[in-house]
Amino acid sequence: MKKVLIVVSDYYEKVAQGLIKGSTEYFDNNKDELFDRDISIQYKIVKSPGSFEIPFIINENKNSYDGFIALGCIIRGQTYHFEVISNEVTRKIMDLSIKINKPIGFGILTCENLEQAMERSDPSKKNKGAEAAKACQSLLFKTIN
Repeated sequence: MKKVLIVVSDYYEKVAQGLIKGSTEYFDNNKDELFDRDISIQYKIVKSPGSFEIPFIINENKNSYDGFIALGCIIRGQTYHFEVISNEVTRKIMDLSIKINKPIGFGILTCENLEQAMERSDPSKKNKGAEAAKACQSLLFKTIN
């Protein structure tokens, strides 16, 4: 059993709910054995006010969990702010994963509009929260083919 912290920005609440559902359903439905090992995940969800704060929360909890899932949504607006936040959050999450030597499933959407975000967070479709959970679990249990 591995412990994973799911850190989610709920700035776009409906998008966040879909990403959480995708991640948690993936973990809940993949508790059977793979390669003769228990691949179950015990997870906790913590909310972040925005995507920019996610790396800080992960860093604060780095010694308490085996892996992390970063979930959120950044939507392009009229200014350069979108690029700054998207690039810096992505870079910091990658740097943090290497520094703490723990997997961080990346499920932060960078979209042109809310419609794209809703599509990518829909649990009945190709949900990016589920993809982030799968990536984290694969690295935790080294089941990458």
